[in-house]
Amino acid sequence: MTTTSPSRAPRRDAAENRAALLSAAKVVLNRDPSAPLEAIAAEAGLSRRSVYGHFATRDDLLLELVMSGTRRIADALARVTHPDPLTRLALIATNLWREVESVRVMAVVAIRGPLAAHTAAALDPIRMSVREAIRDGQAGGTMRQDISAERLARLVEHSALGVLEESAGHPLGVREGHQLVMLMALGAVGLGWHDAERFITGQPELQWKDGE
Repeated sequence: MTTTSPSRAPRRDAAENRAALLSAAKVVLNRDPSAPLEAIAAEAGLSRRSVYGHFATRDDLLLELVMSGTRRIADALARVTHPDPLTRLALIATNLWREVESVRVMAVVAIRGPLAAHTAAALDPIRMSVREAIRDGQAGGTMRQDISAERLARLVEHSALGVLEESAGHPLGVREGHQLVMLMALGAVGLGWHDAERFITGQPELQWKDGE
């Protein structure tokens, strides 16, 4: 009688090496998106050959890194909620910033680069949350109504990505980015910058907290 053995979990050292490679890739590729596998392996304290025991190509490693990061971001933002649509939209924007600001260059690569289609699919839940906030805001009269919710959601997304791209190329402090990404999102849905600043100041949930 033949029995089927349960699949074995990877050896601990193999699992640790894979995790080390992904962590190293996040650091190295955030400094230089074109860095070769040798640089990633060196950062992880491993040989180039050992990389191929986990990833057949550099693109395979990059795909896993991007998709794991995107899923983490989507999971974090799925918990963002607020009854007021403007506050909800601002919270989505600033929570997105908080999740990606430490890997700004990699985030731009993930969204604008060759893996954009994979990233887009994983970020669909966030886009849906933005559209819902905008529809609620339009229905309540707090967001502009001369543009469809679908188009306005794309404009909000582009404004947030604009902040990310600007911060990847030019110095932008974490706290400054926290404020700017909300201002840009609220501006896209119809608030003037004075009104957006006053709105943010008046919402305790939107205030910067030391230690974030």
